[in-house]
Amino acid sequence: MPKVGLMSGLTLNVIILGGVSLLTDVSSEMVFALLPFFMTTVLGVQIAVVGLIEGAAEATSSLLKVFSGWLSDRAGRRKPFATLGYSISALIKPLFYFSTSAIQVFTIRTLDRVGKGIRTSPRDALIADSIDPEVRGKTYGFHRSMDTLGAVLGPLMAFLLFPIIGYRDVFLASIIPGGLAVLLLLVFVRERSKHVKTSKPFRFKVGFKSLSRSFKFFIFIVLLFSLSNFSYAFFLLRAYDLGISIPIAPLLYLLFNVSYAVFAFPIGVLADKVGKMPLLSFGYAMFGITCLGFALAYHSYYAVALFVAYGVSYAAFDTLQRAIVPDLVPTELRGTAFGALHATTGLAALPASLIAGSLWQLISPNAPFIFGASLSLISSALILMLKSKRTNLQNCHLQDS
Repeated sequence: MPKVGLMSGLTLNVIILGGVSLLTDVSSEMVFALLPFFMTTVLGVQIAVVGLIEGAAEATSSLLKVFSGWLSDRAGRRKPFATLGYSISALIKPLFYFSTSAIQVFTIRTLDRVGKGIRTSPRDALIADSIDPEVRGKTYGFHRSMDTLGAVLGPLMAFLLFPIIGYRDVFLASIIPGGLAVLLLLVFVRERSKHVKTSKPFRFKVGFKSLSRSFKFFIFIVLLFSLSNFSYAFFLLRAYDLGISIPIAPLLYLLFNVSYAVFAFPIGVLADKVGKMPLLSFGYAMFGITCLGFALAYHSYYAVALFVAYGVSYAAFDTLQRAIVPDLVPTELRGTAFGALHATTGLAALPASLIAGSLWQLISPNAPFIFGASLSLISSALILMLKSKRTNLQNCHLQDS
């Protein structure tokens, strides 16, 4: 008789990797919650330069996610890449303590994102290797909940420590949760890969050619949706435009993260029962409706409910995009596939925010949200189309057999 229960099917690897992500996010967010203010008020860095630093760092991370995932497929191992990535981030962030210029911040920030780029795709593939297919939604929901819980606790740690020890010592203290995360990974996580090292020639393009048409169409849909998923900063600015004061605005972002953390796990559990693609379609549609709400809102109290909806929709699509990947590719291509997913969402972030900013400035504050709603609703329909095509193809195979 199969096991039942909220945590059934979650292996030790999954639980430990959830703890690793939680501790790493505490380490990261206790730094990044203060870093923009440190750059502008202590180092005198211009706002435009802050944006350049963040954009370049994220682009570097996105590109590395493809390469590290592909390498883990070729090597037939995930843990060494995940360990290296987490270790780099844990050791690099405390170096902000010594930074005295924008170029030093840029270098440290980029190296931290190098660590993220190296670890993310192999880690997600390691999670998929460690579980049964019927609990993929639950598993990735659990992992995203733990990750986002760290994103809640990190800024709270910064809020508590900053008045006592200041910027630089908070940066230095980040090595404690970061180091604990690496220790957990080294001691408790076991390689569960079910494939062997490939003997194919060392050509990077081979992995992409081997990916299925269904997966490539899925990535196209993710790209389309990602162009609608502009930075959270625009949602905060819209809340300010509706009358939310600047001191209260960070609480809305906290509300977003709490909503995400609370709903990611149950959404994953539900997806395993009703289907991941229909629920992803719902997540895209909910994001579109949320965007319409931001476009049509005319009073500040709407912002609270809209940020809850923003968090729930984000929990749905961020969890289920990951959970669907192993359904569409063979085991030996999971790292490459996760790399393609993360690179698509990461590289789309810059044009998405540039489009949103241009629409805001040239047309109105409502315009980017109408644009976002349109693309996300189209993406919702396309996901259902992909599900229908896959169902028809499976039925044809059953008839042929």
